[in-house]
Amino acid sequence: MDERILLIGFGNMGQALVRGWLARGIQPARLGIVDPAPAALAAAAELGIVAGASLDAVRFDDGAPDVVLLAVKPQQLDAVVRTCAAPLGPAPLYLSIAAGKPISSIASALGPDAKVVRAMPNTPAAVGRGMTVMVASPSVDARGQAVADELMSAVGTTAWVRDERLMDAVTAVSGSGPAYVFLLIECLAKAGAAAGLDAALARTLATATVAGAGAYAEISGEDPAELRRKVTSPGGTTEAALRVLMAEDGLAQLVERAVLAAANRSRELSGT
Repeated sequence: MDERILLIGFGNMGQALVRGWLARGIQPARLGIVDPAPAALAAAAELGIVAGASLDAVRFDDGAPDVVLLAVKPQQLDAVVRTCAAPLGPAPLYLSIAAGKPISSIASALGPDAKVVRAMPNTPAAVGRGMTVMVASPSVDARGQAVADELMSAVGTTAWVRDERLMDAVTAVSGSGPAYVFLLIECLAKAGAAAGLDAALARTLATATVAGAGAYAEISGEDPAELRRKVTSPGGTTEAALRVLMAEDGLAQLVERAVLAAANRSRELSGT
């Protein structure tokens, strides 16, 4: 991959992506970073990447960027895209990871022919285990989608949807999902402590169990319901617990309501 990549915003997600790209062999000379924060500029310098506080401070020796990755906060995106419109225009592939911002909010500043991919990564990208779902504007060809897929796969698994409206459900399941899992760990640890375990041990058990079960589910490829059945002995301890969790007003209904609430809020925030 020899594209020139300009990264606007070098926070946690931006840094995770760059680490993934470098590990895959993308050369620092093919990267440029725009971020006004001194800490971000220092982090870029440590990686040998040209960086500056503004767009006009970052230049590639052999031309304009092929890809502009927008890794800024959602409330900053509109202003950032406007700064790109005059010097860069719609020619580069714009890859946005600004949560909740629709393609139209980017294309409105760059023009109808702008090549835009909207991506929704999640926080496990920080450890290379992220899940990113993407949707492309009509102007993005197969090559553009392949480039976006390669860039985002550096921090985990990728998937695509064709209907941008589904990104609200993606946000509710995958984008917000890590918080639900962290809450599960928190509740499991508290329950363990309430049952008599040392609090530190309960937290270790809860964290390792959730992480291990998730890895097992991923590696096995089996249906989660089948995995659940395999570890549930008739009349045993797991069955006793699952009778509570799978009651009529149990975990399944609670999670469904939570995901619908998150999806509805995503629609409100994005104006879709």
